[in-house]
Amino acid sequence: MTLVGSNIIIAGGSSGIGLATARLFKQSGAKVTITGRNLDKLKAAEQAGLSAAKVDSCNNDAVNAFFSAKGSFDHLVIALGSSKGLGNFNDLSLQDLKMGFEQKYWAQLQTLKAALPYINTKGSITFITAITASARMPGTAGIASINSALEVMVPILAKELKPMRVNAVSPGVVDTPWWDFMPKAAKEESFKAFAAQTAVGKVARPEDIAQAILFVVQSDYITGNILGVDGGLY
Repeated sequence: MTLVGSNIIIAGGSSGIGLATARLFKQSGAKVTITGRNLDKLKAAEQAGLSAAKVDSCNNDAVNAFFSAKGSFDHLVIALGSSKGLGNFNDLSLQDLKMGFEQKYWAQLQTLKAALPYINTKGSITFITAITASARMPGTAGIASINSALEVMVPILAKELKPMRVNAVSPGVVDTPWWDFMPKAAKEESFKAFAAQTAVGKVARPEDIAQAILFVVQSDYITGNILGVDGGLY
């Protein structure tokens, strides 16, 4: 399937995986609109030739208003994320975990619910989750529960919303602003350790995940699947 001329919306597309995906889709001939909250990042994206809109994805009224104004389109990629809920369970703040659910799980669901009436029935929906949903890594019980909650819906939604396709791309460790909560030296050490646990021997770049998202969106015989893109994590 070609994306030339397709209208694509990327929720959470102002940085990281979302922005890399928007750039790749644009190179593939699609008309791309990204949403985000950071005006400086959105303006930078517009200067790079992308259409951008300021939308707080945790605000249901704002999300509904955006899609109502935007009208019909072909493909939706939901790249909204949160670093809240990370850490060993004994030390985990349940309030932080609740915030993580609101910023990722509920934000992604609100986005889909608001967008659904406007998506082409021959189009697609792609959630961006994370490999923590299945990796069983200590310190990730909270964020694993968030990503698992999203992934478990994918095959069900694929059947309920057919012929519209529904998939998820589940990245491993990716060098994005998601990691900005860590001091630089600690982040570098963590990335070395993560890289050593992959078959490819490196941490992913956002562009690596964007290639996988492009593949899923273009492949009109793939639905109800979670595509792990983790570099052979073991």
